[in-house]
Amino acid sequence: MSIFTRVKANIPNSITCLNLLSGACACVFAFHYQEVFGPLSGYQWAFVLMAASAVFDFADGAMARRLHVYSLLGKELDSLSDLISFGLAPALLMFNTVEYFHGGWTWWAFCSLVIVLFGALRLARFNIDDRQTTYFIGIPIPANAIFWIGFVAWNHANMYLGDMPTALILIAFSSLMTCSRPMYSLKFVNFGWRENFTRYVIILATLLFVVTEGVSGLAWAMLFYVVVSLASKKRIVSE
Repeated sequence: MSIFTRVKANIPNSITCLNLLSGACACVFAFHYQEVFGPLSGYQWAFVLMAASAVFDFADGAMARRLHVYSLLGKELDSLSDLISFGLAPALLMFNTVEYFHGGWTWWAFCSLVIVLFGALRLARFNIDDRQTTYFIGIPIPANAIFWIGFVAWNHANMYLGDMPTALILIAFSSLMTCSRPMYSLKFVNFGWRENFTRYVIILATLLFVVTEGVSGLAWAMLFYVVVSLASKKRIVSE
């Protein structure tokens, strides 16, 4: 194998490692919740780093398809990275959010760890399921992480919902990762309007929520995504 071929084969894996590194850094900043680093607080840097992980997560798959380089190593590395960036990072972010609104240590914060638990189950099931090529079964773990970014921002912009409501939301939304209902994939095979109408609606709705609500709008956007997907079971499978 030539050096060029080796470099080409490892480009997607290198991008995946950037996903992992960003997620690991988000975990660190989650524990520096209110400390200010430059223009942002620790929890806001965790937002940025998780968002960067999502970009890298999209880019590694797109690059693998573009270069026609696929490997079992890349698949496993992608799942391990996603568990850190979109499972552990949002779990620790929520853990510290609950502690922040409590003013210190509390048992309620441990409810946040259901995110990483369901995330691990989600990724393990995804790796052995060959049906999830044009759609997902259960919400994808990056969408789950995006919801928690919006949820934390909403609590800061409005008010803390309280321990019991937060615990119920943690369990309910995280469990959607392992539900058996088909969910839309936002991966485009082509950009035709007719074939991708619902995908364009979801993207447009997300933009509108963010423009009108700020970062908090991400939580509403993910709820919209779930509702639309749950209401479109036959359409998703047929596409």
